[in-house]
Amino acid sequence: MKVINKIFKKFFIIVFLLQTHSVGAQEIIKIGLLAPLTGEYSDIGKSIVQSVRMGINKIDNDNIKILPRNTLSDTNETLKVVNNLYSDGIRIFIGPVFNKNLKGLEKFNDAIFLSLTNKTLNNPKNIISTGVNAKSQFKAIKRFLEINELNKTLVLIPKKDFKEEIENGILKSQIKTSKIFYYDAEPTKLTKQIEKVTKYQIRKKNLEDEIKRVEMSDDPNKERKIKRLEKKDTIGRIGFDSIVIADFNESLKSVTTSLLYTDVSPKNVSFISLNQWFDETLFKETTSQPISFPSINIQKYKKFTKEYFDLFNENPSQIAILSYDLVGLIYYSLIQNNFEVNNKLFFKKNKFKGVSGVFEINKNNINHILNFYTVDNNNFIEIF
Repeated sequence: MKVINKIFKKFFIIVFLLQTHSVGAQEIIKIGLLAPLTGEYSDIGKSIVQSVRMGINKIDNDNIKILPRNTLSDTNETLKVVNNLYSDGIRIFIGPVFNKNLKGLEKFNDAIFLSLTNKTLNNPKNIISTGVNAKSQFKAIKRFLEINELNKTLVLIPKKDFKEEIENGILKSQIKTSKIFYYDAEPTKLTKQIEKVTKYQIRKKNLEDEIKRVEMSDDPNKERKIKRLEKKDTIGRIGFDSIVIADFNESLKSVTTSLLYTDVSPKNVSFISLNQWFDETLFKETTSQPISFPSINIQKYKKFTKEYFDLFNENPSQIAILSYDLVGLIYYSLIQNNFEVNNKLFFKKNKFKGVSGVFEINKNNINHILNFYTVDNNNFIEIF
């Protein structure tokens, strides 16, 4: 009889747990979506909302509800809309988009904010940065250097507001560098600074001295040698086999131009940059090629962009693909956590494969496992 009672009790517990999970699975999960829907950044906000809706349609679960709210890209407005949603019981949010709008969100300490920022330093504890952060990028760069046996790396860091993020990414990725050099973004100072770090004046003097030496020599072929030397700009090595330029857009191009001016060519030294989001204007910079960078998967990025365009007749913003993936990531994490929204949701070590690539989740931190590409001959060539 005791055995039968034990079996009955175990059966009752199992049924109860199954019923509890079933009820949890049927509960409506509401997710706040914080984006600038009007104002200067409204195009980005619109793109994010539409991408999230694509993600919702993909998971096809009527119990997941998205509640978009306009932050105006303003900190006070962000706090206002969050407070309203929080009062209605919302505890999980996609957004804010920009790092500047995170201030004050720490007071909603039992809520989780999946921000699209790639900045990770000094954020409130309830913020999870989901952008392609510096650590993820430098881990991919580290792999590229190891594959190509490059071990004398110069890292060029601009004196900008993301300098500390770059430093932290270098530290966390455990990448080995030979030298870190900080430069001014101002063009009038930049070239002089690049001259200094690449030993341009020394290498230029080496050439002048070599020409004089040959001129003074009794070498019967000195005229031919002098002509060959006169075609050069410098003589001597810069002491590095690879250069990582932690910059973007026109600033990146200014640095590569200065490197070329100081007779440092990507044909001899590997040029590497941070994630350029497949910026096709790099194709025009033929003298700066090849140049390599980490990024998300290009084929999946193109596929997502096409699907988005087919639906909305316009191209998405660069970070829209991340907001699309966050819907799947949240849904996956909810399943793993019995559809409970709490501080365990993104705490356990895990991985999620999204359209943009693989997300690594651990202790409320998210990193990306990135691919690597080289710009050469008007094409993005995948390295890994």
